[in-house]
Amino acid sequence: MEKNQELRNAWDFVEHTGISIFLTGKAGTGKTTFLRALKEHSNKRNVIVAPTGVAAMNAGGMTIHSFFQLPLSPFVPNANIKNRFDYSKEKRKIMRTLDLLIIDEISMVRADVLDAIDSVLRRFREPNKPFGGVQLLMIGDLQQLTPVVTPTEEELLQRYYDTPYFFGSKALRSINYVTIELTHVYRQQDETFITLLNNIREGNVSESDLQRLNQRYDPTFQPKQGSDYIRLTTHNRMAESYNEDQLRNLPTRAYTFSAETEGNFPEYNYPTDFNLTLKVGAQVMFIRNDNIGRFYNGRIGHVTYVDNEKISVLCPGDEEPFDVEAETWENTKYTLNEKTKQIEAEVQGTFKQYPLRLAWAITIHKSQGLTFEHAIIDAQASFASGQVYVALSRCKSLEGLVLASPIGNTAIINDSRVSDYISHQTEEAQKSISVLPTLKEEYYRQLLIEMFNFNDLKVYEAALFRVLTEFFFKYTKINALHKMALSDLENRVIGVSMKWEKTIKSMTTEQLQREDFKERIKKGALYFHSELTEIFSKTIPLTKEVETNNKVGAKRFDSTYTELKQTYDAKQDLLESMMEEDFTITNYLTRKQEAILNSIGDETERKRRKRRETKDSPAANKISTYEQSYILYKAGKSIEEIAKERGLTEGTIQGHLIPYINNGDIKLEDVIEEKKINIIKRIAKAVGRENGIKPIKEQCPSDITYNDINLVIKTTVP
Repeated sequence: MEKNQELRNAWDFVEHTGISIFLTGKAGTGKTTFLRALKEHSNKRNVIVAPTGVAAMNAGGMTIHSFFQLPLSPFVPNANIKNRFDYSKEKRKIMRTLDLLIIDEISMVRADVLDAIDSVLRRFREPNKPFGGVQLLMIGDLQQLTPVVTPTEEELLQRYYDTPYFFGSKALRSINYVTIELTHVYRQQDETFITLLNNIREGNVSESDLQRLNQRYDPTFQPKQGSDYIRLTTHNRMAESYNEDQLRNLPTRAYTFSAETEGNFPEYNYPTDFNLTLKVGAQVMFIRNDNIGRFYNGRIGHVTYVDNEKISVLCPGDEEPFDVEAETWENTKYTLNEKTKQIEAEVQGTFKQYPLRLAWAITIHKSQGLTFEHAIIDAQASFASGQVYVALSRCKSLEGLVLASPIGNTAIINDSRVSDYISHQTEEAQKSISVLPTLKEEYYRQLLIEMFNFNDLKVYEAALFRVLTEFFFKYTKINALHKMALSDLENRVIGVSMKWEKTIKSMTTEQLQREDFKERIKKGALYFHSELTEIFSKTIPLTKEVETNNKVGAKRFDSTYTELKQTYDAKQDLLESMMEEDFTITNYLTRKQEAILNSIGDETERKRRKRRETKDSPAANKISTYEQSYILYKAGKSIEEIAKERGLTEGTIQGHLIPYINNGDIKLEDVIEEKKINIIKRIAKAVGRENGIKPIKEQCPSDITYNDINLVIKTTVP
């Protein structure tokens, strides 16, 4: 990524903007590598989904239909899939706190499926924003695998969509997203072969291209014993039949190994045969990578020894065969770790089998993502756009492939809708990339405006008020309170927030980053927190007590009341956190996620009750949050202990102690090691503070944190 500008652009769009991305590129350009890097290093909370079980397992995620609980039937625009509360609390938490949705193999995703995702995400997040405001990263190549659409599905979908491809999605067409095409090919090195593949991919095949390609046609070709040639076919039955014939013709004894499964592992997700039959001499392909470099996904070898307990395989280029051990695959689902507040993959079931499959032949579809030194390609019966390109692009070189059947123009199927779309998106991408620095700055501004936006509270309060007036009209006092709440919300909160938005939009990036404005943000958070407390702190608990025998009214009340209460609780928690911390993208996203989780969590009411009791205490009202931390520190508690007791971050506690350090009540050396202080002061003096503390952090040892730097600068550096 450091050497590839296209990959760096993709990273910047993902990490430093809220704009959705379509990451595409020829076979072998690093799309899968980028996904792995993103999984490991991204600061955004993300989930990976894919259209098929195999693709999901390869990407380390879940299928789209499983994660979003979608029906198998096509999605009709504006259809109601499920009520949001039909989903588990775990799933609601994950969706509510999601920053980034990664969809791998997007070329196989139909337009209606993307609209179904949009429908579900709107239920859990912001109903007026496409995909609920979640950023999308769509990875795939439209010139390779295409959406699977049956004739019945096509008849239904063409009433609503002009194309089954994902870019026909109505939700996707309503957002601005950037297309980044990776162009550097890592798989092939021969420029002549790369040019030939590009022409096939783009449907610009000349007679000379076909002539050069068909020079590799040899219908009588028979691989030498021990070579690693694999036959790529268009249909599954062709590959299976060829493998069975080859295995049957071997004179050696057959051994069958049955997989072991535990828990929930659906059959359609099996990575290889449940019953794997092998003989000495069988050509096999490894279907995953090992940890010590002996084999990788797609490597070809031959069985040199097999009995009921042992399998040995020799791969071309190796001097000696090696023993193969059974591997375990995991079927996962996304869960939320309540302690770390992170989205994690939880194992639901396992599949244990040798990481091998018979490999005299494989379908073009299953070869997706693999690389072969040598291949025999039988693509005469190609039936889908891009199949010939996928097959040919699996090979490292033109010399490494043999054609079992000649390839003519009729076998190279291209879709003009795809070509037109890519051409348009490429032009638009250049515009977006040219303004990337501005987009990164705007992301900060958008999040700041979002923090001071209370429109969702207004929507949910209005919805609850309508339910109360329709079904609970006898509760005149409560109805009057909500009528007043709506008015107060409009005048004292929404009106002021609109002024904030106008101010934020009018300011330069430098002005937004100034220390005095950061303090103003904290005061703004305090203002809105106080106003919302006055408007809702008594009204919401009183409303909980209303009752009705009308089932429709009761159901609507439960839904609207829960929406309002969770939104109010989350906003208050967020504002309370931002009253004490500087507004940064990382701080804001982290506190927002925590606030949402707390509002949905089982302990919400207990925390709220504890907070109300604290606030109602006369003694507590006289002690500021800064003083509480100072008192605990003077009582001998460490910053880590205070943070844990108060449910705040260590950085926040350090910030509380700054005034007391500046006043001489606390020695800085008692809070942070003197060695670190001297290092920070020396680097800060040399680097300067004009560009913030990031340049200082980059020069400091890894054990010095941003919190340490902030503490030293605010107490010692002029």
